[in-house]
Amino acid sequence: MSVSFRALDLNLLKVFEALMTEGSVTRAASALTMTQPAVSNALARLRTALGDPLFVRSGTGIRPTQRAVVLWEPIGEALESVRGALDEQVFDPARAQIEFSLSMSDYVSSLVMPDLLTHLGQVAPKARIHTVPNTVVEIADQLEDNRVDCVLSVYVNEAQQPAAIRSRSLWTVDYSCFMRRGHPLAARKRLSTRTFLNAGHVDVSLAGKTMPSYDLFLASRGLSRNLVATVNHYSAAYEVARQSDLIAVLPSDLRSQSRHAPLLHAMPLPLKAPPRIVSLFWHQRNDTVPAQRWLRETLVGMFARSG
Repeated sequence: MSVSFRALDLNLLKVFEALMTEGSVTRAASALTMTQPAVSNALARLRTALGDPLFVRSGTGIRPTQRAVVLWEPIGEALESVRGALDEQVFDPARAQIEFSLSMSDYVSSLVMPDLLTHLGQVAPKARIHTVPNTVVEIADQLEDNRVDCVLSVYVNEAQQPAAIRSRSLWTVDYSCFMRRGHPLAARKRLSTRTFLNAGHVDVSLAGKTMPSYDLFLASRGLSRNLVATVNHYSAAYEVARQSDLIAVLPSDLRSQSRHAPLLHAMPLPLKAPPRIVSLFWHQRNDTVPAQRWLRETLVGMFARSG
């Protein structure tokens, strides 16, 4: 059962907005300067009026139902339009005291954070950034549960991207075969497929993945390599390659950021996997939040590149 627009208390939509953006009754109450019982009561009225639970408990907060996700886009945009018409204030990065949370691997962090922090120091000196590990297969959960504002990652093919998760491509990852200088294979101009597959390998397997992506690619071609070890940080993989006879398929662009660069030798891969793209991911509920929109525009402006 649903209620007509004429009969709906439009004040409830502000509560709906706060619950969507905060992901918690407690945080929504704080943002609205209301008591938790008052927010809970408003949510109960919304559920009755719209004939849907709208939010379900998830971890330490709440998660929107599919009905809430569908409603959020038009309602969020409408509220943002009204707010823009009534409020003279807009998000001012120079004065904003705000914290952002980003999920990314150490590879992405090493490329993004130095430049991002330098930029924020200049244009948003009171902003704070916190990073959390990238778990790859939990991208949607991190955003659904409001644990992070954005994720910068490669999205795996194990599941389709949920409709409520938005994305924007940033850059394509190029890979090389890395080994220590002085490695028995380093003197060769190129590696044959057999030599490459038989050599001992180390690779990165981020939390939540059972097999490195490169092995999934090899398996799709009926091949396998001598994968001796996996580590859960890219920096550790470079260190292993530097100190052992294991070789590693790793992002080429991280080499310039690594202190190990002078001690590593890079060679072309005899079997080149399909391109992998690092993208920016966010939840639909943050589409119209001014601070969130500014963060996304900043990240895209700084790190999106073609080709």
